Amino acid sequence: MEATAMTGQDTAVEAIARVCHEANRAYCLALGDPSQAPWADAPDWQKASARHGVEAHLALAEGLDPRASHEGWLREKQAAGWVYGPTKDAEAKTHPCCVPYDDLPEAQQRKDRLFGAIVRALR
Repeated sequence: MEATAMTGQDTAVEAIARVCHEANRAYCLALGDPSQAPWADAPDWQKASARHGVEAHLALAEGLDPRASHEGWLREKQAAGWVYGPTKDAEAKTHPCCVPYDDLPEAQQRKDRLFGAIVRALR
């Protein structure tokens, strides 16, 4: 966020993005993936990605379906130079989820459903 005062909408997006990030982090840890830093330590690009996801969900009354949510995330990643790689590596910009939604393992598809459920619950 810019140094200017945040609007109520900005504050809500930030709060929901933080909850979504921390839920995703906990879910990843449960799967044995410790690559997610806590929100306070997350890089700016990761926080921005969470905020963009929340904004996309909030733009529709019923939110995005998980496939559309993932495809939006994938487009954002690809625009920033990320590509598929067997492991997540922020420096190399590789991520195992840089594939179409239908090619994601079920455990990864659940992350998109979880994200949407949190946004709907907190909107």
